[in-house]
Amino acid sequence: MTPTEFDILHTLMLNRGMPFTRERLINEALGYDYVGYERTIDVHIRNLRRKIERDPQNPQYIQTVFGIGYRFTESAPED
Repeated sequence: MTPTEFDILHTLMLNRGMPFTRERLINEALGYDYVGYERTIDVHIRNLRRKIERDPQNPQYIQTVFGIGYRFTESAPED
């Protein structure tokens, strides 16, 4: 896991269940001095899902919140 991926995952996990916009996730995880496109968050999320999800196409931990952004689920998935 890259340092950036770790920072994003850490921010999401500290705020379980709370949806984050891309902009807010950049500000809180990467800092206000981050220079880049908001859509790079999507790439980092995709990479994180590949690393932590059993099935990245059907994520159970990092969920997309339509019209908002992303959140980390409040409870662990059931087997």
